[in-house]
Amino acid sequence: MNYQMDAVAERKLRRVQKKGLHLFYSLFRLVILLSIGFIIIYPLIYTVVTSLQSRYAFLNSTRVWIPTEFAIAENYIAAFTSMDYLRSLWSTCKNELLSAALEIASCALVAYGLARFEFKWKKLYIGILFFTILVPDMMVLIPRMLNYSHLDFFGIGGLFQKLTGIDLRPNIIDTPWAFWLPSFFGVGLRSGILIYIYMQFFKGLPQELEEAAWVDGAGPLRTFLSIALPSSGVVILTVTVFAMIWHWNDSLLSGMYLSNSFPLARQVARLPETLGSKYHIILSARDPQGIGYLMAGCVLFIVPMLVVYMIVQRWFIESIDRVGITG
Repeated sequence: MNYQMDAVAERKLRRVQKKGLHLFYSLFRLVILLSIGFIIIYPLIYTVVTSLQSRYAFLNSTRVWIPTEFAIAENYIAAFTSMDYLRSLWSTCKNELLSAALEIASCALVAYGLARFEFKWKKLYIGILFFTILVPDMMVLIPRMLNYSHLDFFGIGGLFQKLTGIDLRPNIIDTPWAFWLPSFFGVGLRSGILIYIYMQFFKGLPQELEEAAWVDGAGPLRTFLSIALPSSGVVILTVTVFAMIWHWNDSLLSGMYLSNSFPLARQVARLPETLGSKYHIILSARDPQGIGYLMAGCVLFIVPMLVVYMIVQRWFIESIDRVGITG
């Protein structure tokens, strides 16, 4: 009898310990998630609140998160006009987002070839792919500028100039072609990472469907367009979100390739300069509302991508889980 009572008490104790560990784990996970969420969301909340404040609200140190006075129209109109928002938005769509679309298509084709076919020096090409991921754009920016100022393929244009004295090498700097050509050939902004993501997905596709298409007479390109692409909706969504955000945030390349009609990312970086030239606003402690103008420009910059992500976030999270980006 005592033995049975001890066994029941031991089982109850184990259940209590198990529930206590589960409760501790849940609380620990909640604290970690709240901490990470605060670190991520805090800058966004601060940016939005600061963009609404007037000069007198900045001077009132007793109110931080709820301003005493608002200057929504003044801050946002100044930022909107200083950034030349509509023209810059069009430049972003023409130069950056179109480049992202070309990159999404070209990287899919390159990745399918690397994932599905065996050919000579394949390992060398994959090694070059990882090399492009590791090398930052700043290291190859000067050679790109020299090449784009006299666009040449394998030195053919330079040789023709030496023989005839006629320079047929075009200058594509300050044109959309400086963005479009690299993306079309799969060597655009962070193309290596996009190709790698595609490769990981294509390796997991069942080969039976492609082999059946080959038996029916379909070639590699037809198989890619008819079999691989229709089955790649999840990875295409993942790559699309990454490519759009990376191109949207690009200020380095746009600042080097363009001398006017800058995209939004470059206009945000130039906002202190343009505020000074158009509104004679100098960022200083004497006029803290200048920070409100800057934060309003940041809000105008992130809102389009934030809206897009809010629309596709559910499918994007599902696609990340199904793509399985692994080594």
